[in-house]
Formats: sequence, structure tokens, C-alpha cells
Amino acid sequence: MWVYNRLFIPYIVVVIDIEPIRERFSAVAPFLDERGRRLVAAAEAFAAGYGGIAAVAMATGMAPSTIGRGLKELAWEEPSERIRRPGAGRKTAISKDPTLLQDLEALVEPTTRGDPESSLRWTCKSVRRLAQALQAQGHEVSRTLVAELLNDAGYSLQGNRKTKEGESHPDRDAQFGHINAQVAAALAEKQPVISVDTKKKELVGDFRNPGREYRPQGNPEEVRVHDFLIKELGRAVPYGVYDLAANSGWVSIGVDHDTAAFAVNSIRQWWLTVGRARYPEATRMLITADGGGSNGSRVRLWKRELQKLANQFALDIVVSHLPPGTSKWNKIEHRLFSFISQNWRAKPLVSYRVIVELISATTTKTGLTVRCELDTGQYPSGIVVSDAEMSAINIKRAEFHGEWNYTISPNTHPPSCAFISWRTLTRMQLEFSAFRSARSARAYPAAATFFANFWIRRGGAPFRGGSSAG
Repeated sequence: MWVYNRLFIPYIVVVIDIEPIRERFSAVAPFLDERGRRLVAAAEAFAAGYGGIAAVAMATGMAPSTIGRGLKELAWEEPSERIRRPGAGRKTAISKDPTLLQDLEALVEPTTRGDPESSLRWTCKSVRRLAQALQAQGHEVSRTLVAELLNDAGYSLQGNRKTKEGESHPDRDAQFGHINAQVAAALAEKQPVISVDTKKKELVGDFRNPGREYRPQGNPEEVRVHDFLIKELGRAVPYGVYDLAANSGWVSIGVDHDTAAFAVNSIRQWWLTVGRARYPEATRMLITADGGGSNGSRVRLWKRELQKLANQFALDIVVSHLPPGTSKWNKIEHRLFSFISQNWRAKPLVSYRVIVELISATTTKTGLTVRCELDTGQYPSGIVVSDAEMSAINIKRAEFHGEWNYTISPNTHPPSCAFISWRTLTRMQLEFSAFRSARSARAYPAAATFFANFWIRRGGAPFRGGSSAG
């Protein structure tokens, strides 16, 4: 409108309508923070021109000085991420209490930063207890402030890490290199290479199995509170054979003791069922195993049973044991057993059939397949292998750590007579004489079998009775 002053000089007065400004601001204000509201108001004032600050202040209720700060921020070349200018807000707890962080770190690490005899060394260092300890020292803190300070200082909740393996053998790396060379050569020649070991024994029954599975909310599978052995069901002893070339596994579920006889029989069943057809041209079998347990490098029964295996299939059995303290490096651990544990997580092993089915159903994206069978045989523990039986084993030890690396070949000749006690030999001679005089061979089958395969093959004539011969 036109306005005239006393000198009759006309000028224009522009009236800004604040209702549209109020409506626009009210529509977006709930979605903005303090800085956003300030910038939107400043943008409205800038668009309104002269008198815009006063009009926007009336429309939004904001102070003109706040809108002025927003206009200055809009004029910046690079926008700031801060909502308020530096120095705003109350001071931090560390600035008001300079010793707070130092005392907190002394409580968290009492053996290195504080009192080695601190009571918190023997208790759970939760943020609540840390806050109570700091309050006892005169600090004004809460558990939330303690958590923030620990996070800012680089602390976090961490579990234990298994890294200390103890003293390692000086030839540990060299043995791994030897095993790698053996495996590479056998695979190149298309000879079977297997990794063997016993998985953790499992209680059979409705016991808790670690892990979680999807189920209806509030309806977990109920299991026993205590893990006490059910004598009627017993324990399952899984012994695994992993074929490196075929990426396939075999697991025998034993119901008796975990002995070397059970271990070798598991290898035997794998060879009869899978291995022989997979490697028809095989002349030797390479076995990589731990240095302890039923397939340990010092177990005599393990070597005696391997000799039987070599004789049965006319194969050279090449064995390479992992160095002491390196069982977790065994291929079967992370290529077979780990996936079995994942497959049966949170599933109670209520019967042997359930165990066999769960193991047989284990697969991976890389093509792992597993076959599993129940071995109901009895394998008594405490079997003693005599020196004579050890001498009869056709074993050739490698030049490098022969106690870890050796080859057991089939026996081409029967054991020497010197390996049999005189008492046993005399008894068998008498039985054989009685067998010769008897009309039927049914009375003394043991004597007939022994002398037919032992004495006659040596070129000697059968005994007619009397004293023993050397």
C-alpha cells in the first residue's frame, strides 16, 4: 500500500502473510532436530526478504537471534555436522574429575595398573560393581557412565582366546612339511589318503545338545537337567575316516570302548564299503592321525591291528602322526567333525539310530558326503601286546622321526618259532600228535591250523609227538 510522510514522499510497505509460513513449518518441524528447525526457519526468512526474521519469529515462535544464527549457517561454504556450537552443554565427567579414568583402569586391570591385591581381582568386574568401587573411592559415577568410559577407552566384553599351546616340538613344522609332501605324492599317484580320529563321546538319551534351532516361541524341546549316564543306552563313540581326495567321510558309531582295535576296524569297514571300489589300483594307504588316543604313535595295539589290516588287503599302510599338541590341525576336525556338530545342534541324541541318521545327513556346499554305520562289536580295553607280537610286525620306520612316520607292509612269511614260548609250542605238538592219531579233525582244529600254516611252510616234517624241537 502507499504511505505518505510529512514531506509527502510516497513509499511502499510490504505486509508478510505469516500463516503459510506457520503451516509449512508446522508440517516439517516434528521430523527435524534443533539444527534442522533453525535452518528451515532461516530459509523461510531469507525467502521472505526484508522483515522476514520478524515474520518467521512470529510464525514459529523461535527467537530472532536463533533465526539469525541459522542465516549465518546457510551462508557457510561447508555445512557443519554439529547441532550446537562448540562448548555447549555441561562439562564431561573426566574434565570435572581428572582421576576418574585412571582409577577405573586400575580396577579393570589390577595386576598391571592398580593394586594386585584388589578385591575386584577375584570377582566379576561388571559395570555395577565397578561403579560401586569408584563410588567408594569418592567418585560420582553411575553404571551407565562407567560403561561409556570403558567404551571410549577401548575396552569391550571379551571371552578367553585359546592361543597358548604350551611347548611345541622343535620339529613340529618339519613334520607338517613331511606330512604335506607325503599327502601330495599319494594324491598325485591316486592312492587313498585318509585322516582319522575319534570324535567326542556322546551320551545317548534325551540330554541337552549345545546350539539353537527354530521352534515355536516359548516351546523349547525339554531335556534332562543332569547329564548322568543312562546305563541301558550307554555312550556313542564316533570314529571318523575322512577321504581327502573325495571330500567324503565315514563314521563308525561304537557302543563299547574306544580302542585301537575299534579304530582299525572302522578303517577296515570304510575300505570294504567305500575305499576298495573307489581306489581299485591302490597299492598303499596313507593315514594321518593324532599322536595320542586310540590311534596314538605309542599304542602297540594300533600297530598290531594295522598289521592285520595290511595282511588282509595286501596294502602297505603308511602312517604319519601329527606332532604333539597339534590335534586341532587334523583335517578331519574341521572338514568333517565340525559340520557334524553343526548338523545336530540342539537335537537330543535320544538313540543310536538318531545319531546315525543325523551324521549321515551331514552335507556342505562344497560337496561333503558322509556315511555312518553302527558298530555293535565288543572291544575290550587293557589288551597287552607282547614284545614277540611287536617283533612280528613288518614295520619300516622313516629316517625322519620314525616314531611318527612308518610303513607297515603285509607279512610274506609267518613269524619265527623263537617268538613262541616253549610251553605253548610243546602243548601244540602234543595236540598235533593226538590229531594225527585221531580219526576226525574236529577234535583239535587249533593244532591242525597252526601246524599246517606254520611248521609245514617252514619245510619241516610234522611232529609225531615226544620232545619239542627248535
